[in-house]
Amino acid sequence: MRHFVSDSAESYAVGVVDVARWEQYGLDGTLPFQAMWYTVPPNSSSPRDCHPEVELSVVIGGTASVEASGAITEVASGSCFLLSSEEAHVIHNRDQEVPLFIFTTYWMPLGGDGAAVVSEPAVAAEVAVPTEVAQ
Repeated sequence: MRHFVSDSAESYAVGVVDVARWEQYGLDGTLPFQAMWYTVPPNSSSPRDCHPEVELSVVIGGTASVEASGAITEVASGSCFLLSSEEAHVIHNRDQEVPLFIFTTYWMPLGGDGAAVVSEPAVAAEVAVPTEVAQ
């Protein structure tokens, strides 16, 4: 098992957003996706983003106001949102005091020969977060 700690990850700024990509852990070729943590400061927004990867994000702390596909969806801590390939998006943190903390995985969409391709607009969903681990 490998353990990754967001507090000690190397990060950099993208606008006001603090980003810590998992490439720093030397996982190239071992996972079918890339991953990162990012933090949006209180009363701030990410820059507009649009990329070929499909993106699945879990809100770890705070509430994200996800602007995508002409709508804004509130995504609370413990919930997630899925962005399609080339779906432009902005992540807003409307809280005046609490930073917004998100874990994101992203990958190139599959295609051809019946492989699944995400084509629906962003969807918010609840994520069950275990409170105990069986011994």
